[in-house]
Amino acid sequence: MDTAPNRHIQRRDPATVMRLSRLGSLHQCRLSFMRILTRRMARENWSFSRPVFRIDAAGVGHAVYTAQGPDRAYSLVAFAHDLPPEMRSDRVIATAWDATFTLFDGSPTEDDINRLSQNVPLQEAGRVSECEISVSRANRSVRLWAHVVDALASGQQPDRAEIDKVGYLMRTTAVYGSGKLGAADREQIADRPEMQVPFQAEMLSVYLTRVFVRDLVQHMARAKGGEGAVDLDPALARRMGIGNSTGLGMAPYIVNHPVLFNNWVMAREEAIARVRSVATASPDAAAQFRRMLRRSEVSLGQWRSEHPIQLEKLADLRRDMEVLSRHVTGDDLLNDHPWDRLMRWAEGALSEEGQELVASLILEPYPDLVDGLASCMADGNPGAFRIDGAMPISELRGLIAASYAWAFDLDWSAPENCARAWYVSEEKLEPRLGERFDEPIAEYEQPLAPARDAAAAHAALADWDGARPVAEFLLAHPEHRHTVRRAQMSRVAPYGEIHDNTISASVLPIDMLRAKLAFFGAIHFDPRSDRWVRICMYAGAPYPEELSPETADDWVYPEVPA
Repeated sequence: MDTAPNRHIQRRDPATVMRLSRLGSLHQCRLSFMRILTRRMARENWSFSRPVFRIDAAGVGHAVYTAQGPDRAYSLVAFAHDLPPEMRSDRVIATAWDATFTLFDGSPTEDDINRLSQNVPLQEAGRVSECEISVSRANRSVRLWAHVVDALASGQQPDRAEIDKVGYLMRTTAVYGSGKLGAADREQIADRPEMQVPFQAEMLSVYLTRVFVRDLVQHMARAKGGEGAVDLDPALARRMGIGNSTGLGMAPYIVNHPVLFNNWVMAREEAIARVRSVATASPDAAAQFRRMLRRSEVSLGQWRSEHPIQLEKLADLRRDMEVLSRHVTGDDLLNDHPWDRLMRWAEGALSEEGQELVASLILEPYPDLVDGLASCMADGNPGAFRIDGAMPISELRGLIAASYAWAFDLDWSAPENCARAWYVSEEKLEPRLGERFDEPIAEYEQPLAPARDAAAAHAALADWDGARPVAEFLLAHPEHRHTVRRAQMSRVAPYGEIHDNTISASVLPIDMLRAKLAFFGAIHFDPRSDRWVRICMYAGAPYPEELSPETADDWVYPEVPA
């Protein structure tokens, strides 16, 4: 057993952690939302059933998958469609998909299913009710889908190399919750223990979607091959996750939710600090770290991308893994605060990708120190923050400087520093990033440039008496209200602000996307431009019939081949 920490290592400085290049290098960890969910379902011995599967030989129909927890049930209602190839699109403005879904609160009746069948396949054009928690849709990976169906129909297993090349049979293009399209508001489920951690409903929806996709491809194979068809080998089925295409609509989320995002990052940073504070590690802990490192090398070998930015990062990470493996071979990882030493070594020897992988891996041997922090990741009272008008202006200036002193010296009139503008597309009804000087979008700009706005507010405060209250300043300058609110939030949310310019000519929105998706638990990030990315979710995870405390957690790391 590891000895108790004998000195406390401080959490890393937000000025280091909250740079976009580092946020864009985060990896999943024990506090990722998918792993939190599978651990809970196994620990609480959830049961799973498929009470309905009415899908014809053409692959059209519906099915219901029910997950029963200790106190309540949740059901994925899935609709399968025969989608013409020319209508298949991952764009948010698509109007048809291969499959559509809703997560129902409880067990649906026939009347519920009939109602949902008239709305869920329409997605944005339909409406659901407070009985539904999320709405989603997915498209097939056409080539791999056909390969798997043909192989199973002929009595053969699909080619593992073909499976690994893609990683999923279907990919979601949106999983909507929190009131979207009429679904239940977050507040309706937030006090349920199983939903306290953020995005647990959405993660459950994707987990059950993966089961449906496996069942559907096997059903299609039996329809084609008859008695000669076979089911997927469980080991091959586990290799496949659910893909996801995520674009700019998600990027502003971490800017618009500073307290919530702070809670995610702070929980991870606290976990890292706790493990770094361990004075002497046990041989079992060191052995587990080395196992997870070897399994990470396998995962890296399966990570594919054609985007030049990601290709460079993957090359760096492969070099990092070689250097890291050699380093830990010569270190017993047992004495003299081994994890703190390892983190300090990584800061000078590895890229940010490698450093953040090490930060995730050192958490693996320490569930007792780490896993309880999941309860701290929600925003317990979203939207309730009120501006403190009595705060002295001198204190407000200090708060703004603490998060944004780096932005004060930037020339915000220079084109390279304000080249972009965030706006909401009328066509897509989602955030988009445009070129300020090439498109007529400036008047539609959204408040997603907190660094620029903080510099402007700080300049406006310069001539004010520091003893005067903030309320007087805001009466004269109401345009700075949002900056004052964010600055005051920073007292409880030091990791709530990005320490980079979100409207510069060089900003990479994919860094914001990866930061959020890493907390979901996504792996194998594959940018398709600087503005959208494909990922894989639940690859390697146990299916319901395989879920147990022994299989529920480290599934994200592939087994090392014998």
